[in-house]
Amino acid sequence: MKILVIEDEKELAQNIADYLEAEKYLCEFAVTYEQAIEKINLYAYDCILLDLMLPGGNGLQILQAIKAQNKQDGVIIISAKNAIEDKVTGLKSGADDYLAKPFHLPELSARIYSLVRRKQFNNANIIEQNEILIDVLAKTVTVNGEAVSLTRKEFGLLLFFIGNKNRVVSKSAIAEYLSGDIADMLDNHDFIYAHIKNLKKKLTDAGYGNYLKTMYGSGYKWEL
Repeated sequence: MKILVIEDEKELAQNIADYLEAEKYLCEFAVTYEQAIEKINLYAYDCILLDLMLPGGNGLQILQAIKAQNKQDGVIIISAKNAIEDKVTGLKSGADDYLAKPFHLPELSARIYSLVRRKQFNNANIIEQNEILIDVLAKTVTVNGEAVSLTRKEFGLLLFFIGNKNRVVSKSAIAEYLSGDIADMLDNHDFIYAHIKNLKKKLTDAGYGNYLKTMYGSGYKWEL
């Protein structure tokens, strides 16, 4: 799952990223208003952590830009401004949650998890699809009762496909999901094929229902 950290305190942003990456999230950064606007215009995120006070602009303006584009990215405001009117304004403007600085990183992680689970999986900790059972919190997968050992990227890909079931997802969208904003700098998408090949082999060996289809010329579809 992919997180955008919009925060001009670089040490705090890096501490957040270090903690979340240990929790198997992919993190990107924006430290100014202009960088944040560029990233939300170009990419999609599972969750955006948004500071209100930024060089060059206001975080609430970024939130308005996200909502004006009808983007479905979850937004958690993280700000030292703890006045009730800031919280109310942020939530009324479309933020999903508000966390005042200073905060504990485990609490932030729990808020992110809760938000992503609510938006993508209807608040479920356990995702069950026919013979596949995924524990989102424990990050485990079983097929027909057999444990399937997945890497961080493979587990993320599985959730990405199931979260977009019956939709064709392009190779570029998958590359962005796996590699974030460096995807545009990659010469090819060979690494995508490797991750998908490994994921499909592990699921197939465990006896899953062959839901992941290659849509030649356009991408992939988790088809039910």
